[in-house]
Amino acid sequence: MVTYLLDTAPFLWAVANPEKLSAKVRKLIDSRKNPLFVSVASLWEIVVKAQKGLLPIEDPPRWLDAGLVGIEAAVLPIKPAHVYGVSQLPMIHKDPFDRLLLAQAASEGWVLISSDATLRQYRVPTVW
Repeated sequence: MVTYLLDTAPFLWAVANPEKLSAKVRKLIDSRKNPLFVSVASLWEIVVKAQKGLLPIEDPPRWLDAGLVGIEAAVLPIKPAHVYGVSQLPMIHKDPFDRLLLAQAASEGWVLISSDATLRQYRVPTVW
């Protein structure tokens, strides 16, 4: 069984705009056959962007909780091993949230669901 970690944008799309997901990812999420996780880093990123007015989410905590339930995803906490794993990544991608997600997927042995082509340059399994 494969466990998947959703990048922030695919999580947002899975909840609010599933048509933006690739057919493969939409089928994977809809099947509910494999464990699906969203990092606390993605939740944090969404809250920050909503506060800055970059995402039109009125009540981020309620929206996020409903979204997690809606797609049957669990939350992955940030562990020290995840943070330390960031130091092992080459500086291909500069975004700290994305680098943490890569380190989390690598540390857990999971596949990262991401539409970001830059993330696919790392030696971390990704799907889109």
